[in-house]
Amino acid sequence: MDANNEIEKRGMTQGTHDTIAYRLSQILIKLNQGEKLAPDALAEDFGVHVRTIQRDLKVRLAYLPLTRRNGLYQLESVFLGKLGFKDIERFASLAGVKGLFPALSNDFLRDIFDDRMQAAWLVKSHAYEDLSHAKHLFQQLEQAIVQSWMVSLELHHEGKTKRYEAVAPYRLLNIKGIWYLAAMHHGRYKTFGIGKLQRVNTSHTPFEKIPEIEADIERQEGAWHSDTDHPVTLHIAAPVAPYFKRRPLVPHQQITQENAEGDLLATTLVGHPNQILPIVRYWLPHIRIVSPTQWQTDLERELSAYVSRAANAEDHEFSTASKARIRE
Repeated sequence: MDANNEIEKRGMTQGTHDTIAYRLSQILIKLNQGEKLAPDALAEDFGVHVRTIQRDLKVRLAYLPLTRRNGLYQLESVFLGKLGFKDIERFASLAGVKGLFPALSNDFLRDIFDDRMQAAWLVKSHAYEDLSHAKHLFQQLEQAIVQSWMVSLELHHEGKTKRYEAVAPYRLLNIKGIWYLAAMHHGRYKTFGIGKLQRVNTSHTPFEKIPEIEADIERQEGAWHSDTDHPVTLHIAAPVAPYFKRRPLVPHQQITQENAEGDLLATTLVGHPNQILPIVRYWLPHIRIVSPTQWQTDLERELSAYVSRAANAEDHEFSTASKARIRE
């Protein structure tokens, strides 16, 4: 079985929804087979802007020995036919994760095609939601984003279907393994969960993207958004401080102070409390919200209610079990 057929087979059975990885895999196959590639033709084939294809060839595939003649790209003849399916699959699996590795250089990318070198790496990351059923929705949204076309959406939420008309799509976001559409709707920024989408209708009505909105989407580190950023200060206890020093664990994290005991003060700007509260809950009891004080108060009230509910549930279960034993 050749590489192209194997890629298609794996895509159908595993549900590949990473459009960048799929596109790069197909381009690699074409180059490997000796084809001369025109960026305009590739852009039309994949339904993306020609600048996206140029970025693929000049940046994402920069490690390849490509030649360009008369506007056509091809692989140097000495490399033709050298890439098998495993090679293509390995590269596709790393597409778009440059920041994950300490030095994802051209030499490293050449090395990943070596079985012995590949054995040195093991990446464990977020589990990704399976959206193989939504491939056509991704393609519709990707084209609408590139062409700046308005769309209408139908979402299934809590047993009901909700419809949104005149949605301006800006970007497809993957946040911790979950896919979202970042868009403007009636003058407000919103994110829509792709997994909840049932239908996308493209109107072909053009809209003009607002540069400030695009910049804001790039800056935000979560699905939540607010027109006002909230400054947050966290106290991080010494036992977990090294984790926060090793890499940012909260959006836009800045460590502003470290005391002799190893405790940290860290600051951040978030658009919504839900950008920070799940992180604080995860690191309890070693983390506390210094400001806004109301957020810490609300969190403590929530935790107190949880403990009370849990205790009552245990009492009820114990009482029920005791009565059952008495009846026996």
